[in-house]
Amino acid sequence: MIARTLMNDTIPPLKLTDSGTKALAWMGEFHVQQLPVVSGGEYVGMIAEYQILDHNDPEQSLSEYDFRFDRPYVSDTAHIYELMKATNEHKLSIIPVLDEDGDYSGLVTLENLLEYFAQLSSVQDPGGIIILDIKQHDYSLTEIAHLVESNNAKIINMYVTTNPQNERMDVTLKIDRTDLSNVIATFERFKYDVKASYEETEHLEDMRERYNSLMNYLNV
Repeated sequence: MIARTLMNDTIPPLKLTDSGTKALAWMGEFHVQQLPVVSGGEYVGMIAEYQILDHNDPEQSLSEYDFRFDRPYVSDTAHIYELMKATNEHKLSIIPVLDEDGDYSGLVTLENLLEYFAQLSSVQDPGGIIILDIKQHDYSLTEIAHLVESNNAKIINMYVTTNPQNERMDVTLKIDRTDLSNVIATFERFKYDVKASYEETEHLEDMRERYNSLMNYLNV
């Protein structure tokens, strides 16, 4: 997934002729803390709420502001991990996207990123979670998938967290079953260390509710 496929088409950029008052109003309307500023299609920079408040004259046009040091952006071909890195490094609720000519193409919001990662992580899909504690040199995705599928189950999502200090890793599996007892028994029979499991419907429903609450908060 790249930036151009995640761009938000509901939040317009500001122009240099716009006032700080208009910028604050748009930030409130779209529930963001920053907005991009463009001039004739060229990306000028970002304006943040605190900059306008510190300026002490919100009726002045944005052309009066100094944008030299506030030009975070990503290219329209940037991978989603680059977008996450940019929003985290610059503490942004949105990230501007530029095309191959360096012109402004649009923006991606933090909400867009969270929605994509929720889909990627199968948060809304029913199922159970198993966490395996494995030595890094023993890791075999093929074998793990085979053991899961031998119980007529499937892995619908997984991710790996490594610990370089002890050369071990946590392998987190999202499986399309809420009853994980047979899968867990198979892992244990093959000497896998099942670090944790979450198979109760209530737990999974709680995860979905937490995700929905977060998305509602971002839309407040």
